Amino acid sequence: MAFSPLNSSSSIASRPLGRTGVSVSILGLGTVKFGRDAGVKYPGGVRIPSDEEAAALLTAAEGLGINILDTAPAYGNSEARLGRLLRSRPHPWFVITKAGESWDGAKSTFDFSESAIEASIEQSLSRLAVPQLGCVLLHSDGITEKSENGFSGALRAMQRARAAGVIRTIGASVKSAAGASAALAWADVLMLEFGADNAMRDIASQAAERGVGILAKKALASGHLDTLGREPVRGAMTRTLAIPGVCSVVVGTTNIDHLRENCEAASRAVDELAMQRRNMETGA
Repeated sequence: MAFSPLNSSSSIASRPLGRTGVSVSILGLGTVKFGRDAGVKYPGGVRIPSDEEAAALLTAAEGLGINILDTAPAYGNSEARLGRLLRSRPHPWFVITKAGESWDGAKSTFDFSESAIEASIEQSLSRLAVPQLGCVLLHSDGITEKSENGFSGALRAMQRARAAGVIRTIGASVKSAAGASAALAWADVLMLEFGADNAMRDIASQAAERGVGILAKKALASGHLDTLGREPVRGAMTRTLAIPGVCSVVVGTTNIDHLRENCEAASRAVDELAMQRRNMETGA
């Protein structure tokens, strides 16, 4: 086995994000815990880290070769905190944010109108203090995605922003295979939850054929590792990264040890999958 534990000088592998021209680390860092501690499903709840703790986590992520940061307006003040923390960091982060869902501290509201998405993009650019967003995903409510014209206004706003150069790629974080299938017609990137849903795996295969990049969410069951069997982190990474079309697994954490464990599991999974492919090709 070629795998060796990651150390401070090693980096995890990367994969092309579909046909976007972007190369992304096989593990991305989700930052909901940077800005929101209410209405979350993590076991034991969430303790929002201090700026010093968050900065240390970003430094660790950078050292491990992670280049995806995933945030959203619905993640409380995560965007604004990242904007402050990233100002002094030259690392070429691929920042993914979302639009369509907002959080007022007690509940979420959804608005996929053209004007709301346009305003959300402008706010994200300001909060994150960047001239261009790597990716904006519609933060689906699970209902609008199934409507034939539910995202039409939102799509116009995102396509206009992409044409203007303030967004590099667009897509959707959806909750159903039907929603994912509909978004394949226009998305550069999709964020999907797989679990035991074979329909989502079929969508990922179709996305790979079309050159749509796939980001996997909730692969670690939002921290409920007891539901994932033996060696839950390693098993989840192997299952997810083996799905055709999956480019990166996005996992939220504020714990550096957990981040390192996730990276090592993802690296081991990629090594094992590569060995399996070589064995199949050589008939070993």
